[in-house]
Amino acid sequence: MYWTLELASYLEDAPWPATKDELIDFAIRSGAPLEVIENLQEIEDEGEIYESIDEIWPDYPTKEDFFFNEDEY
Repeated sequence: MYWTLELASYLEDAPWPATKDELIDFAIRSGAPLEVIENLQEIEDEGEIYESIDEIWPDYPTKEDFFFNEDEY
């Protein structure tokens, strides 16, 4: 399983919190690439409910990870 910013961006509008099956269904309905669906299918499912992409991809970058000053824009 591998994630990129582009792949993770397909889950930004997902109905959080969501189960693995709900995320797979959302990815299919929204036309996400096959890689997103495959990544979601590889998650070991114990009936967990995921609150955000951070729980699926712990290294998901946050706004603090980018080096720009929002006040300039």
